[in-house]
Amino acid sequence: MNAITVIHRQNDEFAILIRDHVVHVDQPYSAGGENHGPTPVELFVASLAGCAAHYGRQYLAAHGQPSEGLRVSADFATSCARPARVTRVRLVLHTPLRLSDDLLTGLLAAVDGCTVKNSLARPPVIETEVTTDVVAA
Repeated sequence: MNAITVIHRQNDEFAILIRDHVVHVDQPYSAGGENHGPTPVELFVASLAGCAAHYGRQYLAAHGQPSEGLRVSADFATSCARPARVTRVRLVLHTPLRLSDDLLTGLLAAVDGCTVKNSLARPPVIETEVTTDVVAA
């Protein structure tokens, strides 16, 4: 299993430790945060866009197509109704060259195989527990 640790920094800011990387999440000024990083929801959508870019680049490379300059943009909508959630994500793949219809179909199929997208389509079991870390005086 892959381990990720999230540590509270201050107010709504957290540091996320992933392998040898640290990603900070926070809330924007408009929501009372200090804007020291993306929100967890933005990071969630970014992981979907990043996964799509990864699968798209692999497909282009495997088919001898240039991938330099490949870009994925994402926009999303949320609902505050209970349960709060992301209600829509739109991904747009920007390719460096115009693709034939066959390559375009293949690219879309490859991106459709993205691990993050598949995890949303078939959600994982999420287990939550609480433990107390007692600090000795």
